[in-house]
Amino acid sequence: MFEHIERVPGDAILGLIEAFKKDTNPQKVDLGVGVYKDGQGNTPVMRAVKEAEALLLKNETTKTYIGSHGAPEYGEVILPMVLGKDSPVLAAKRASATQSPGGTGALRLAADFISTQLPGKGIWVSDPTWPNHHGIFTAAGIDLHKYPYVDAENRLDFDGMLAAVKQIPAGDVIVLHACCHNPTGFDLDRDQWQQILEVVRERNLLPLIDFAYQGFGEGLDEDAYGVRLMAESLDEVIITSSCSKNFGIYCERTGCLIMVAKDSEQMENVRSQVAIVARENYSNPPAHGGAIVSEILHSAELAALWREELTEMRDRINTLRRDFVEALKPYGLDQKYACVAEQRGMFSYTGLKPEQVDRLRDEFGIYMVRSGRANVAGFSQENLPYLAKAIAAVN
Repeated sequence: MFEHIERVPGDAILGLIEAFKKDTNPQKVDLGVGVYKDGQGNTPVMRAVKEAEALLLKNETTKTYIGSHGAPEYGEVILPMVLGKDSPVLAAKRASATQSPGGTGALRLAADFISTQLPGKGIWVSDPTWPNHHGIFTAAGIDLHKYPYVDAENRLDFDGMLAAVKQIPAGDVIVLHACCHNPTGFDLDRDQWQQILEVVRERNLLPLIDFAYQGFGEGLDEDAYGVRLMAESLDEVIITSSCSKNFGIYCERTGCLIMVAKDSEQMENVRSQVAIVARENYSNPPAHGGAIVSEILHSAELAALWREELTEMRDRINTLRRDFVEALKPYGLDQKYACVAEQRGMFSYTGLKPEQVDRLRDEFGIYMVRSGRANVAGFSQENLPYLAKAIAAVN
């Protein structure tokens, strides 16, 4: 029965990993894979995570199922982290948390919920967006559409975005990146969020907010501005949250689907349907990552340590952005690449063309996605002079 099955190309980023490993250039630089790295190129385990795991190992008494919605204590800490500890949404019991296998799992839950409970609704994503958005929503059978986000000059095209959103059919779903837009790094400011809110409300759109990088832009609360604005201003919002980046627990697959409804009764109706979607996907989410997060955020001491470590990571990335632009100044390219310092999060749409990316890989051992998206966490004080020289050579 398998004779007709054809081989398809592998994931482009995974292919970069293999090519990077095989490269013998001693100065090679990996800017492709979307994980945080320290100055030595490692993805460390946070100290708060290590301490939480030690406590879990000591005190754990069971490996039983945790239920389709996950561990209640996980939802207890995620909801206030995302929506704010004094959130009127939480006070009104309008929000529900469902633990998921990573942010990707939360997106798939959201997609299947939309497909089954809101049939016929189209979904709109930014152009560009995280490539897996396309796969997840299409696999769920939802019609996918795009709205502009970056212009030909590699700048945020907010006017184009706003004009397009005003044309989205009433009742459709719009995917918005809460912060640290992947792959571009261009974020909406507060005034722009307000303008999008007004159009979403006017056209009765359903916002699905992808919140994968909380704490990596400006801060835990600052990064949540758009999420909280939408949740407090609208009757219905879907939020997908991830702990992969801000807790550094990528392999533990720890995410959350947050559903916001008009009132507590409607929320319970929605929650019951989400439980069925989760049950039919994977039954129960993995427990360990959620237990780590819960252990940390239920402890004042561990939570303070975690916030300190997260601040260090965020500050390092934002400093590297500025230093990258400064390193290009001797080559007269600092203005051309000034956008890198303005962007936020781990990723940058550098503006490099595919042929320039190819030359960087082939001639200098510098690896990034052909769209020009670079993982800024791959920069270091040691490799910035080499990177600047190589980029100048291909310009």
